[in-house]
Amino acid sequence: MKRLVLLVVGVMLSCCPKDLLGQAGTPPPYETVVVPSGELKLKGLLWKPLGRGPFAAVLFNHGSGPTNPARAHTIGPVFAKHGYAFLFLFRRGDGLSSDQGQFIRDVLNQDAAAGGEQARDRLMNGRLTQEHLDDTLAGLAFLKTVPDVDSRRIAIAGHSFGGQLALLAAERDRTIGAAVAFAAAAQRWERSAELQERLVTAARNIEAPVFLIHAANDYSTKPARAMAAVREGVRKAYDMKIYPSVGATPAEGHAAVFTDIASWEGDVFRFLDQHVQRLER
Repeated sequence: MKRLVLLVVGVMLSCCPKDLLGQAGTPPPYETVVVPSGELKLKGLLWKPLGRGPFAAVLFNHGSGPTNPARAHTIGPVFAKHGYAFLFLFRRGDGLSSDQGQFIRDVLNQDAAAGGEQARDRLMNGRLTQEHLDDTLAGLAFLKTVPDVDSRRIAIAGHSFGGQLALLAAERDRTIGAAVAFAAAAQRWERSAELQERLVTAARNIEAPVFLIHAANDYSTKPARAMAAVREGVRKAYDMKIYPSVGATPAEGHAAVFTDIASWEGDVFRFLDQHVQRLER
């Protein structure tokens, strides 16, 4: 089968704390890569562990933005330290892909001005299940072609809106080994019955193990509890963790994936190691 050509638009060394460095004190390298999604050319930051592959890999999906690339640099080296290639994909209109399509928040604001918050929610759900899901699936397809990545050992993760995308992509792509959703749907769960129905359906359908995560002071922890109950009911593998509060506000709790890595790091990598890293090559 032909491999897609990996387009590298820059190769740099990332800076990270000493405890994230390799044995020789060298930071894991990263590349800026181009990911085709239809006619768009999205950009992503790709880390690989030090040493020789093939490596298990994780695609990470950011929220609905705006996404500062510094967030990728916060967690990319952590995944590489644990032996995972890590692709932080910037979807259309956001971050390093700001010149590729319209930024989702701009579209939502325009629609809310014209039709109110209900129109905004409808549009958000549409973007979730259409073009932003297309971008996510394109990221998975690309990651499977990266040299030194084992296409049979790939997980998907995401935060907030990106956590929802991770679940929908895991429902669609049955080759995914595991899905990790940080703070998925915390802000919109209680006001969108349509979103609840869609994610509950995904939770029921996903064959891969799922890890559902919130901080206790996130906007809501109901999404993880509801989806965990569904997984329990259909006897499919899952884990759920509600970690202690982070900061003093729901916004601070919502951002815990980036600001409180120490809380989730051990649990997440035990989960990924069990369900992805140790899969037979």
